[in-house]
Amino acid sequence: MEILGIDIGGTGIKGAPVNTDTGALLAPRQRILTPPQAKPKPVAKVVAELVQHFDWKGPVGCGFPSVVRNGVVFTAANIHASWIDTNADQLFEEYTHLPVHVVNDADAAGLAEVTFGAGKDQPGTVMVITIGTGLGSAIFINGKLVPNTELGHIEIDGVDAETRASEIARQRQKLSWKKWGGRFNKYLNTLEGLFWPDLFILGGGGVKNFSHFEEYLELRAARVVPALMGNEAGIVGAALAARWALKL
Repeated sequence: MEILGIDIGGTGIKGAPVNTDTGALLAPRQRILTPPQAKPKPVAKVVAELVQHFDWKGPVGCGFPSVVRNGVVFTAANIHASWIDTNADQLFEEYTHLPVHVVNDADAAGLAEVTFGAGKDQPGTVMVITIGTGLGSAIFINGKLVPNTELGHIEIDGVDAETRASEIARQRQKLSWKKWGGRFNKYLNTLEGLFWPDLFILGGGGVKNFSHFEEYLELRAARVVPALMGNEAGIVGAALAARWALKL
């Protein structure tokens, strides 16, 4: 099954057609800068631009940085507040004239990892953490997704975890790998103490630096590995989510 996957991020919106049977991209991915303030209509125009770029006529899956339930956006941590209560499925369908399914972006990346990547055939509880503008999370129990967990917003030391342990926090605060690694390790230990996963999979743009902070990660029981799907995870996972939600 071929579906156009689109990953909507805080700085860029990227997409490519996906073979959802194999997880392979069917064309080089295209990336367009996220419009300033990331309001609904400008973002929808970029989604339509990606559809036009690939001359796409079929279904579309979109990973989106928010809690999304039945197509409706419920949170807006790293996007414009006007998204709240917007039916993103309907909005994108209006601009593309195609069937569209929108899913939380970390859930999308997680779906790709447990289907084709580091979490494939992994039993028990698997947590996928994406490190980027924020901290995204996805939980899988024996391969089944628990959607919209948003664990980047767990409070640690009185503040949202992602304000201290995301990739953008490391860059803005000019943290050393040891300092940032200690913060991120505290975040993972907090999650381990609450959920006791068997495996953490670290994804997102920040994981490209895994070798710089791996030595600072010390957990009681869980294994920690880098994601295998790279920058394609959000695209592939969005396409997978659309296939299942649209019953294709």
